Amino acid sequence: MFRSMVLAGATALLLTQGVAAQSADDVVYIQIEAQPSLTSAERRLRDYTGTVGDVNGFALRGGWYGIALGPYSPLEAAETLRDLRRQGLVPRDAYLAAASEYGRQFWPVGAQQSAPETAAPAAPAPTPDAPVIAAPAEEPAAPAVIDESPREARESEGLLNAEERKQLQIALEWAGFYNSAIDGAFGRGTRNAMAEWQRSAGYEVTGVLTTRQRADLLGRYNAILEGMDMTLVSDMRAGIDIELPLGAVTFDRYEAPFAIFGPKGDSGARALLISQPGQRETLWGLYEIMQTLEIVPLKGERSRDRDSFVLTGANARIVSHTEARLSNGRIKGFTLVWPAGDEERRTRILNLMKASFRTTDGVLDPAQVSDSGQAVDLVSGLQIRKPRESVAGFFVDRSGMVLTSAAALEGCGRITLEGVYEASLVAQDAALGVAVLRPQSPLAPRGIAAFLSDTPRLKSEVAVAGYPFGGVLPSPTLTYGSIEDLKGLAGEEQFKRLALASAPGDAGGPVLDAGGAVLGMLLPREQPGGRTLPDEVAFAADSERILAFLRGAGVQGSQTPGESALAPEDLTATATGMTVKVSCWD
Repeated sequence: MFRSMVLAGATALLLTQGVAAQSADDVVYIQIEAQPSLTSAERRLRDYTGTVGDVNGFALRGGWYGIALGPYSPLEAAETLRDLRRQGLVPRDAYLAAASEYGRQFWPVGAQQSAPETAAPAAPAPTPDAPVIAAPAEEPAAPAVIDESPREARESEGLLNAEERKQLQIALEWAGFYNSAIDGAFGRGTRNAMAEWQRSAGYEVTGVLTTRQRADLLGRYNAILEGMDMTLVSDMRAGIDIELPLGAVTFDRYEAPFAIFGPKGDSGARALLISQPGQRETLWGLYEIMQTLEIVPLKGERSRDRDSFVLTGANARIVSHTEARLSNGRIKGFTLVWPAGDEERRTRILNLMKASFRTTDGVLDPAQVSDSGQAVDLVSGLQIRKPRESVAGFFVDRSGMVLTSAAALEGCGRITLEGVYEASLVAQDAALGVAVLRPQSPLAPRGIAAFLSDTPRLKSEVAVAGYPFGGVLPSPTLTYGSIEDLKGLAGEEQFKRLALASAPGDAGGPVLDAGGAVLGMLLPREQPGGRTLPDEVAFAADSERILAFLRGAGVQGSQTPGESALAPEDLTATATGMTVKVSCWD
């Protein structure tokens, strides 16, 4: 379905001044839009039937189908058109057309053109609790298309407007016969392409497509959309009309600022209608928030200007497109999320959505959020993008270099510190289980690790700073234990064995003595070979080996012989100042 198209002709000039010159017996219609297919015209007719009166459907020249209101007398039509425009019930480009402009009437079923009768537009329907979806209708028999002679084909071709001519070039390009500009000008290149397509399709080769051949070409071009059920959805609550692939998505719920259409069956597709009151700051805030959502992958182009933005993103699973615009204190837009690997269908559907998108007066209430849409990891019912894994790390110099678990960084597409600061891997030692990261922008840590130079005492108390709850809490948590052995279970001198109940998010965190000195880095509970340590058993990489690794990576590190025991609150402050959340993203 396409945007409303105005038919060219002298009747477009029949405005208020010209109406007075007609006789009172003339029959006039209000032409409101034209559609390229009978199905799309019927759908739009059903939409208009619920909001205005005297709705008719007529066959037009060139294979199009017109939607018109009437019949009226000329003066009555001009007055009605003014009222409908003022109420926003018809497009601004609606115009008056003589009855002679129309062919066979197909709507209402069984109706024929008749003399004008006085009629007033119906009042707008009340706002429903869900978008209004045009119900599929039993398709009436389409008028028979009689193929044309070359002369007749040129005449019918001459009735095509610029967009229709471009659409034919696009279809010829898709079919592999045209590779020049999409400009609507039928020059030698277009004629040659038409001739080659006619030859391949078994038609007489003339270089001019008949009405039937144009329908055949466009039908083949649009065959990829079969089963997608592209349907105009009118959401009066959101104030948006848009064509959606209801064969792939279905309305779920409102979670301001979104009307959410989830996947239908196993399609994997999703769509959002965006609607909220606001100003430029609200629009820019939405731009930032959308980029935190799982449905907007990080890889893709982003653009933003004063009053609009476009977000694209793609990963191995999905391709996403979002656009929104601010106008008159309202932000309106949409998102399409489509499975990766189906690019031709996705592009075609996206173009139809863009072409059909239209805003109306409604706007979603910002308080329209359900109980199920409220959670710490949701924005308006949509999942925030989450890292594959979050562990602990700690600062080892004043520029912000971070030591963390090497195992947690395997296969990361992206590494962040505190979920915000991008970082890159500088060096790692798989045998020791440690890695050092450099933030892309220099940081100013509140504290850095001072590694213990003396040998720690067995059975002395230690504390690990980490994220045992998967990074949900904004600050690290301390878990207490004790040193059980200065070696690993097989006598490895690079490890220390601890009696400590750690969680996966604690891995990479500093192991501190009672005075705040770092005697090692906590290793993951899962060991090589898939073995998992028993409860209350943990291992730490030795501080002396860590210092040697850091210096080999160009990080000096600092040491301390140890201090007297700190008060619990001071130990917590020391640990919190040096510990940072390290996140691995796909």
